Amino acid sequence: MNSISATDSAATWRDYLEMCKPRVVLLMLLCAVVGMFLATDGMVHWEVLLFGTVGIALVAGSAAALNHLIDFQIDARMARTRNRPVAQGRVSVMHGAIFVAISGIAGLAILAGLVNPLTAWLNLASWIGYGLFYTLYLKRATAQNIVIGGLFGAAPPLFGWTAVTGQIELGGVLLVLIIFAWTPPHFWALAIDRVEEYRNVEMPMLPVTHGIEHTKIQILIYTLLTIGLTLVPFFIGMNGLVYVVAAVGLGAGFLYWCAQLLIGKNERAPMDTFRYSIFYLSMLFGVMLIDHFLFPAGTELAAQIL
Repeated sequence: MNSISATDSAATWRDYLEMCKPRVVLLMLLCAVVGMFLATDGMVHWEVLLFGTVGIALVAGSAAALNHLIDFQIDARMARTRNRPVAQGRVSVMHGAIFVAISGIAGLAILAGLVNPLTAWLNLASWIGYGLFYTLYLKRATAQNIVIGGLFGAAPPLFGWTAVTGQIELGGVLLVLIIFAWTPPHFWALAIDRVEEYRNVEMPMLPVTHGIEHTKIQILIYTLLTIGLTLVPFFIGMNGLVYVVAAVGLGAGFLYWCAQLLIGKNERAPMDTFRYSIFYLSMLFGVMLIDHFLFPAGTELAAQIL
């Protein structure tokens, strides 16, 4: 009883916000908003932009908070996660579960009632996929957890696309594929840096099960795949010359950090690669949006060239 009271009094709104993994959700929202704007030649209706963004944020935050609840015992044993609210006992499992339910249901209700049912169903599928299938099973079952589970985290641009169009189209799927390919090098770089922590909690991350050198090769392969996919929007006329120049430059930076990993002389290379991958995706989708609105002539020119 005393421990429950202590937890209740210690919890603050910041703890619940932290459970939502706000920096991750902000990146997801950027990708979702870009998906919205690339789905149309004009402006996105303000109601779709507002309610779509809020609904997607609530569902994503709910899934992230569920991850905190399920993994709190593992989190408590890892240096990177030991200060999380549930792992530290600042938020009780019961109160965390209530928060997960309220935020998730609210987000789905907003999407279903004020955006469209397809976007709500896709968000529900992603919530189940990440919050339950990945966190409860996949994460602990296979070294390919990041590859398979990455599909659920890659979906936000499709959510944005369907919020505008009400249907699944090639452009939205392509944006998902870009993030899907980007996810393994992003997380595996972190896993290399924290390999002993994952080993200690018996989490089958690729560096633990197959070794660091094998993981470095896989990071390079998936980075090349990511770069290749980022060129497709130019070749199908979805984005123009400004975008493709930026995509090539950003991709060159990604390959530089892959090279640093492979050389193995820089101890900070894994975390620097992890950080660059976040910068890479943020800038890539940001330039997509800028190119779409500020340089439409570049898109038309690209179509003429091709």
